[in-house]
Amino acid sequence: MPRGQRLDKWLWFTRVVKTRTFAARLISSGKARINRVRVSRPSQTVRPGDVITLMIHGRVRVLKVLDCGVRRGPATEADALYDDLSPARQTGKRETLPPGQPAVREKGAGRPTKRDRRRLDAWIAEHANPTRGSDTP
Repeated sequence: MPRGQRLDKWLWFTRVVKTRTFAARLISSGKARINRVRVSRPSQTVRPGDVITLMIHGRVRVLKVLDCGVRRGPATEADALYDDLSPARQTGKRETLPPGQPAVREKGAGRPTKRDRRRLDAWIAEHANPTRGSDTP
């Protein structure tokens, strides 16, 4: 086993990125850190015990290097090379909206669901016809 490995090659072996070219581009753009120090060279050496922080696809990934790879093998082999310390993503959980705001849809989320449509209709009805005070006829 090698005692150290190029960062771009290690990212490719661990299947964090699809190609070494993409790994080199990611590192050169300044979106990679080794032990909290920004890295700008794809040839930077990583060793077991190093912590790599990446900003990839709009998400922060924190990976602890457990071993250097020998080849780009299957995903099960790649998973043995690192420990994922990334903060957990909240999947399937929507934020609760404060009262008075319509349902917010992310760009590219597709068509609204029935629930989204009902919430939007309720918000429009509430703001189009505000409730009147009890003293008005």
